Amino acid sequence: MKKKPEKGSDWIPLFLNKRLDKGLHWTTFYSEKFLLAVIGGLTMLAAGMDIYKMILAMSIELGDLFLLFIYAEIVGMVGAFYVSNRIPVTLPIIIAMTALCRLIVLHSKEADPWMLIAEAGAIVLLAVAAYLMSLKDKLSLEKQKLREPEKFNH
Repeated sequence: MKKKPEKGSDWIPLFLNKRLDKGLHWTTFYSEKFLLAVIGGLTMLAAGMDIYKMILAMSIELGDLFLLFIYAEIVGMVGAFYVSNRIPVTLPIIIAMTALCRLIVLHSKEADPWMLIAEAGAIVLLAVAAYLMSLKDKLSLEKQKLREPEKFNH
């Protein structure tokens, strides 16, 4: 039969866990910043390579512009994180919508009509999700204004 810990002695593991969490928090913080910097840099490199290909081909198509727009959105998402230390959930949704639009533009001539309808339906679904998430953000901001009115009343 297991012996019950004496009253008051169960705080030791909790204390050590909190101390360990605080001690290791910096690794997560800097790893996240580093990886986002790498993502931003590689996105710019990929955009530069695609622009170079367009210059060599002396041709710019709609799919190329969609791809550049996706790159711009990724860079914007990384920038938003550095400004606010959070990634707005609507940005990846918008990137997914843009990627689906690019797919439709690139493959619409030879694609099965049902596949085009499914892709268009996915875009509509993502648009609804982005709208609902933006409403949630507005509601959260309103709640924060009610809790901390001195921050928002200049």
